[in-house]
Amino acid sequence: MEQLTQFAPFLLMFVVIYFFMIRPQQKRAKQEKEFETALKVGDKIITKSGLHGKVAELSEGTVVIETMAGKLKMERSAISMEMSASLNKKA
Repeated sequence: MEQLTQFAPFLLMFVVIYFFMIRPQQKRAKQEKEFETALKVGDKIITKSGLHGKVAELSEGTVVIETMAGKLKMERSAISMEMSASLNKKA
């Protein structure tokens, strides 16, 4: 019984870290993955670096976006879920 009370603070600390750090991060990663797979041609997007464009082509892990300067090919993971959602909410 004494050993259990000795390790209780560590167990409690792990539970707190799990619910406040690990679980929300996993949920966010799942949402971003769903966002990437839901992209379709014609969607207006903003990349994490701040480039604005429209999806012109889609492939397995990459996307071609059309910007005012021309077409750019980049990874799907470079598209910002939050900024793209706020852009589409305004329109």
